[in-house]
Amino acid sequence: MIDHYVEAIHTALDTRIPLHICGSGTKRFYGNAVHDGSKVLDMTGYHGIVDYEPTELVMTARAGTPLVELESVLEQHGQMLAFEPPYFGPTATLGGCVAAGLSGPRRAASGAVRDFVLGVRMLDGKGRDLSFGGRVMKNVAGYDVARLMVGSLGTLGILLEISVKVLPRPIHEVTLKMAMDDVTAIKRMNEWAGKPLPISATCHVGDELFVRLSGAESAIRAAWQTLGGDEEQDGDAFWRSIRDHTHDFFQSAYPMWRLSIQSTMPPVRLTGKQMIEWNGGLRWLVSDSAENVSMIRAAAEHAHGHATLFRSGGASAPAFHPLASNMMKIHHSLKEKFDPERILNPGRLYSDL
Repeated sequence: MIDHYVEAIHTALDTRIPLHICGSGTKRFYGNAVHDGSKVLDMTGYHGIVDYEPTELVMTARAGTPLVELESVLEQHGQMLAFEPPYFGPTATLGGCVAAGLSGPRRAASGAVRDFVLGVRMLDGKGRDLSFGGRVMKNVAGYDVARLMVGSLGTLGILLEISVKVLPRPIHEVTLKMAMDDVTAIKRMNEWAGKPLPISATCHVGDELFVRLSGAESAIRAAWQTLGGDEEQDGDAFWRSIRDHTHDFFQSAYPMWRLSIQSTMPPVRLTGKQMIEWNGGLRWLVSDSAENVSMIRAAAEHAHGHATLFRSGGASAPAFHPLASNMMKIHHSLKEKFDPERILNPGRLYSDL
């Protein structure tokens, strides 16, 4: 199977027809449009768990392996992918998860995708079979290079195998909900984040704040007494709806923005409706306003962050926030090292990469 991918790279180099690397396509909407004339390289055929030792808390799997398959095996051993990866569809794959670099509701408490990637095996733009990092948590050789693949959207290489750290599943979880405006919610979330409370996720939507508590039942009961609020009866379903964007908030044809900003910043007053996650560090904006792209991105910068056009909704703006010249120089240098002929997902991150 790998020989097939190597041959596809060599053909692309010879014909100058770039490759569109993709898995099941559940995240195809994310990022800039695929380069016109690209040839699809389907990775779903390269699947399966390569190595899993529950006592070591490490799993290695091929890029085309469905997330649902991985999480089913982990669940049998009381473990999980702690960054709670968004699926956006039942066929989502591990490779797509890592390439997109997106984390779910548990991110603020447990860490991002990048924090859990231990190693990768990949093909670069010359068809070379490369490995970085390892399959054990103490292995640090090439660790940072493996992390570069997270969120690169296939522009630096074709992911073949990925080793990720896994964690034990919480013994018990309860989701609380309480009526609260956004100003108060941001204040409370940041106050609670600085205290020894078993909070694993927060979300403010409409006029309600949802807080998930994870851990020992006694610790959850004590935290509940401190925080107050009522129990959300189907908390698991609620957090899945936030993770996979099936919640009513996301059901809009209008452009949707993802603002990653300083968590303590007060509400960003832009026209449209907003949802707040990650103790205030992630703000979703859905808007049909005439406010231009530069205004939204300026507001994000003012809040010490950046704005991504997550779903275009017909908008023609670049998906990702413009980079400073020094950062773009680093991106160009990396592209030159890994894919000098620009045949791997060209333009998916930035138009000239």
